[in-house]
Amino acid sequence: MPISSAAIDLLHEQIADADTHWSLGTFGGIAEFSRGRDEEVRLTQSATGAAAVTTRGGIAIELSESCRPFAFECITRSSWSQRVAFCLPAGDCAMNRRTVLTELDADREALQPEYCGSILFDLGLGALQADLCVRIDDHDTVAQLRRHCGQSVFDPANPAMSLLLQTNPHRVFISRIGRIEVYQRIPPASGKSPDGPHTHVLPKLLKTGRTHAATEPIPEGWIPCAHLYPGHPTSDLGGMESFDTARHNSFQRIIESFGLADGVAIKRRVADAVETEHPPSILAIAHDRHARTNVRIALRQLKAAGMASPILNAWLAAFDHGAVDADEEEEETAFQHPR
Repeated sequence: MPISSAAIDLLHEQIADADTHWSLGTFGGIAEFSRGRDEEVRLTQSATGAAAVTTRGGIAIELSESCRPFAFECITRSSWSQRVAFCLPAGDCAMNRRTVLTELDADREALQPEYCGSILFDLGLGALQADLCVRIDDHDTVAQLRRHCGQSVFDPANPAMSLLLQTNPHRVFISRIGRIEVYQRIPPASGKSPDGPHTHVLPKLLKTGRTHAATEPIPEGWIPCAHLYPGHPTSDLGGMESFDTARHNSFQRIIESFGLADGVAIKRRVADAVETEHPPSILAIAHDRHARTNVRIALRQLKAAGMASPILNAWLAAFDHGAVDADEEEEETAFQHPR
């Protein structure tokens, strides 16, 4: 069936919003794109796609007929995150899954014309739904990398990774529905990732072969090929000092349209029960991690929105002790994302 007009509208709306962040990649290897509100940007839209390009990086997404967006929230240490995963059926998402450094060709699909003649090298990280590449326009660097093709970039005897860290090529992560390009320098191992577009490559997590964090309630048979993260309703992207009701309501509408019905229903039940001052014992939920997560998120959102009552405190004491489990901790590590 054709991609829905609602999904296209969502893509167009979010690509135009400077507060929306994006990611593309796999578990343990992602590229992120974001931009400042006052940053110069070139925005383009088509009937099924959209792109945003700045001097620091760019993103282009093209929604295919088999693509479906799933909206959801995840618990974090002290707040919650919110995102939309653009997914493809498992049978449609596979990229090339190369496992060694491989020279490709000139990047004819580059988001800026001046880079179309630069050479792409696949890092050979073996991800299912994304090719994790670098793009190089320096002839000497290209010649040096060619000598190390056919080897793993993680092989201690292969100097390719050291060369890349020294030369800071563009990173280009590509999936079946688009790409993110990062032009900023690669930070040192001890350094903090820069604001704006950047990448994370975490070999330990890549070795798991997973396509996404266990905290993401992606339906079986679907694989996330890109994510968007709308502006968060708490003031400092995770703090609870203030609450933006308009942002919150905006994402709740997105969940109503693209979220899983069970999760939406649980959050409604919790909010209704607390607001009518029913005790926590009224709620019986199955032993399902995503159901429990939705209960905790609903309670945290009520508290962040300004509700203060003994009954809310009782619900929080019963269901939300503030801790995160191993998978939730892992998700924060894998994505390094504040939302």
